[in-house]
Amino acid sequence: MTGTGRAGLRLTARGAIVMLFVITVVGLLPKLPGPAFVAGCLAAVLLVRPRDLLPLVVTPPLVFFLAALLVELLRSLGSGSMLPTFGLGIFTTLSSAAPWLFAGSALALGVAWARGLPAHLRELRTGAVPEPAAARAGTAAGAGAGAARATAPGRARRGRGGRGGRGNRGQAFDPEPEGYFEPRVYGKAADE
Repeated sequence: MTGTGRAGLRLTARGAIVMLFVITVVGLLPKLPGPAFVAGCLAAVLLVRPRDLLPLVVTPPLVFFLAALLVELLRSLGSGSMLPTFGLGIFTTLSSAAPWLFAGSALALGVAWARGLPAHLRELRTGAVPEPAAARAGTAAGAGAGAARATAPGRARRGRGGRGGRGNRGQAFDPEPEGYFEPRVYGKAADE
């Protein structure tokens, strides 16, 4: 991939998961689940945005299982005995494709690791939130007293009553005031 291709097509995690599901279903229809699944895993992990690597990496086994359920259910609808046909079909598909499932999942994890998954895991573990562009640029919106207070290094947030509690240590935002999303009406309306 050239340097210009990096700015091209980038999928969200949902888009990459849907693409992997469609490729897997298409591969399961002619009974070629393995190569199609591995190719779908590779394509999905290469096309996903870097910040969406973690949700994508953990889903390939679930995607394969759901695709196999769908295809085997559709295959068993035309048979005389649906339940035994479905059971045998899902067992055969999952057991015969297990090495491919492992290979596709390991390939996705390896490529995601090379694309920067450890850095995203570190951010998730520490709770680091990327600084907004307005605060980096030093504009009026980001340089206000609230932004300075929120980004001051070493400053701990305090919860209700001014006490720094155990549950508030990693909090990166102030909670909304009570009734912010559900307005409360006190007293009577002026029309009454």
